[in-house]
Formats: sequence, structure tokens, C-alpha cells
Amino acid sequence: MADPRGFLKTRERELPQSRPVELRLLDWKDVKDQLTKDEPTLRRQAGRCMDCGIPFCHQGCPLGNIIPEWNDLVREGHWADAVERLHATNNFPEFTGRICPAPCETSCVLGINQPAVTIKNIEVEIIDHAFKDGNVKPFIPQRLTGKTVAVVGSGPAGLAAAQQLTRAGHTVRVYEKDDAIGGLLRYGVPDFKLEKLHIDRRIEQMEAEGTRFRTSVTIGKDITWDELRSRYDSVLVATGAPEPRELPLPGRDLDGIHFAMPYLHQGNEAVAGAQIEDQITAAGKHVIVIGGGDTGSDCIGTALRQGAASVTTLAIGKQPPLSRPENEPWPTDPRVFEVSSSHEEGGEREYLASTVEFVGDEAGHVRSLKVAVTQYNEDGSRTPTPGTEREIPADLVLIAMGFTGPETDELHSQGGIAVTDRGRIERSDDFHTSTDGVFVAGDAGRGASLVVWAIAEGRAAAAAIDEYLTGSTELPAPVTARTVAIRA
Repeated sequence: MADPRGFLKTRERELPQSRPVELRLLDWKDVKDQLTKDEPTLRRQAGRCMDCGIPFCHQGCPLGNIIPEWNDLVREGHWADAVERLHATNNFPEFTGRICPAPCETSCVLGINQPAVTIKNIEVEIIDHAFKDGNVKPFIPQRLTGKTVAVVGSGPAGLAAAQQLTRAGHTVRVYEKDDAIGGLLRYGVPDFKLEKLHIDRRIEQMEAEGTRFRTSVTIGKDITWDELRSRYDSVLVATGAPEPRELPLPGRDLDGIHFAMPYLHQGNEAVAGAQIEDQITAAGKHVIVIGGGDTGSDCIGTALRQGAASVTTLAIGKQPPLSRPENEPWPTDPRVFEVSSSHEEGGEREYLASTVEFVGDEAGHVRSLKVAVTQYNEDGSRTPTPGTEREIPADLVLIAMGFTGPETDELHSQGGIAVTDRGRIERSDDFHTSTDGVFVAGDAGRGASLVVWAIAEGRAAAAAIDEYLTGSTELPAPVTARTVAIRA
């Protein structure tokens, strides 16, 4: 397995070129070209994967993807075998290959002294090749168990669990509060990172397998949690962690200040062709994004495509280092300075910027932000430095400071499900909540995290539900709630 000299023959790390900025800002299509247009290059890159004995990329990936094996199959040109090996551990490589930050690559053995293998790109090329060649087919169960499962939430955790449970022979219905399936994959991630055709064709496969979907249904309002539990043999809560982290400062009630997710949701709806009344738009405005993570980056790309006059990102902390710091050694996933495709397109980034106040005009609309230089205190806290205040013009402010947890009011009051003091749904090692037959997976139990963790938890929760319903299971369980907590 693997070319023992592949990483010596090909030292350069090659990735698909991004489309020119001036062109991609004119549309919402994927910013990347694909390397399948140059298959020999892709196969050479796959050949850089070492026969390293202990592949630490397995440790970096919560799904336990068998990365060296499908890399070697790509190197040999065995595309059908490669996607079979990829699907053995990952239901949706078209999602992870596009929006996962690839902790597998930061733990790649080759990355100790060379640029890591292009694992993420090879992954997405395998699945795109499979769809193109017709090698993604429905897996229809040979028998039905007669057991029913309700999955609440159609993000990556809910979809992964639903597909696994359907293939195990259970009758599964997925409930989604929005008007289309996909959760944040559809309405939280912009099309320039994940075009929605990738969701739609996977849903077609799941429907052919027997999974049923109901949209525009909010559990807790349209159907109570108690009613849902009485209708099904088991319930999986996979609602994500949509509650945003607030920034309670003077002037917060001014018009023009919004959380990032409603802004991105409306943007995705508009791209899909919906007519949004009073849409939050950046057209012609000076935009301030508070928060430097992936959600903030998505706001930048969206605002630039909407025609913003300027976009400035404010981060309260220091700029991360350009290379791996000593206290985050290989094979850990380090926090380093990153330039996303949205950052390449424009806008400014400011670090050590503590927002002090939102300043409004006479009409009650935000006109600027008062910021100060961040001061690090001896106790580790961060506060504004007195005397360093200045104002930055702002017509639209987007708060992208992360998420605090799931919506739990109705879940707790109607279903009697316990919630932790951190606002997450309490669960046992096998993802069981405090209510018999009700399980939880993904961000709702873990807290806001990566798409790869959501899929891993969805698969593991499906195995736990299958065992609960039938007494045993053959479904794989890549993680437990205990290992999730240890590695969080």
C-alpha cells in the first residue's frame, strides 16, 4: 500500500486554483476549480500519502476516515473502490471535503517536515467523481424492523443518523423547521462554499432509500415534544446550537445591528430565488463584522457579493501566529492565522479591537462603532484600554461571536429533558438523554463544533438507537459522548 517514495518524488502541495476574485464576486458559485480536470496531478498528490505505519490522520479525524487507503486507491486510479472506502466511515464527504477545516491534515505525519497531504481536496474529488460516474446509489434495506424513529433537525448530524437508521431497516422521518432540508448546510453556509446541489442530490439518495422528510414543522410548537415521543419508538434531537452569543453594550438596540445567522439565512434564501421582504443587505453599506471565525468569514464573502462599500472584521484577541506555536505541537490541531477565500476577496481585519459602544444617529440607526485596544489583565481577562477609544463608521453591524447552545425551553418544559448548566442537552455515554428513548447528537449536546464531529455523532447516535430498539447493532459507532467530551 502506498508508494514508499511518493512523498520524495512529489514534494510540492498542489490545490485547485480559485477563480479570479473579480469574477467570483459576480456570482455565488463555488470559488474553487476542481483538480479532476487534471487527474494526473491529483493522483500525484494522493501518492504523497506515506505508508507511515501509524497514520495520525486517523487521530485527527473524528470519523476515523481510512485516509491512507483511499489515497492509495486514487493514486492507482481505482475511483469506484475509493468512494466505497470513503463511504465506509463518512456519509457525506461532499460536505466535509468542502467546509471541514481538516484537522486530519494538521495531524498528517508528512506535515512534520513537509506540507501535509491534500487530504481534504482528494476527499471531495473522490465523491464528485463518484456522482459523475453514477457510483452513488441508494442502499435500500433488505428488511424492515417495524420500528419508527423521529429525527428532529436536518443538519449533518440529523441526516447522518437518519441515513444510518434507514439502512438498518427502521422507518425514519426527519423534521425540519425551515422550508427546505439541510439545516445550516443550506441556510447557514453560503453557496460559494457549498452549492446546494450537493445537498439536493444526497437528499434524493436518502429518499430513494426510504427516509421521509417533513419541512416547515417546528417541534415544540406545531407538535409538542411529548406528542412526538408518543408517536415514535425513539426520537433523536439534532437541532444544532443556534443560540447566538450576545454583545450587551450601550446602543445594542439601534437599527442596523444583527446577529450573523439571520443575515446569512436571508442571503441564502435570496440566492435560492426567494423574495425576502426587508432583507438585511450590505449593498452600499459600511459593514462591521464582530468575530473572526468561520461565520464571520461567511459574512465577509456575502457582504462583498452584495456590494458593500467596505467590510471590516473586528477580533478582540491577538492575531494568531503564522506557523504552529510550540504549545500546540504536532499532531494537535493548532490555532494559526488563516486566510479564507472571503478574506482574499477584500475587507480589512483588525485585532485587539474591543467594542465599547454602538453609536447611533438621530433616527435611531447605527452610524459607527466605538472601539478600544484590548488589554490583557493578569487574571487572563480582556478589557478595553482606557484612552484608546476611536470610532469606525458602520451602517450594518453583524455579530458573529459564536453560539451558546441549543434552544431548550420547550424541550425541557414539554419533554422533561434535562439540560446542563452550560445550556446543552444532558446525555449519557451512548447519547441517551434523561428521557427514555430520546437521544441527542451533534451541536445540541456537544456545543457548536465542526461538521465532521456532527456526522460522527450522528452515526454513533444511530448505532445507540438501533441497539435500544433491537437489543443489538451492527452499525459503526466512531465516537461516544465520553470521547467527545475528552477531545472537546
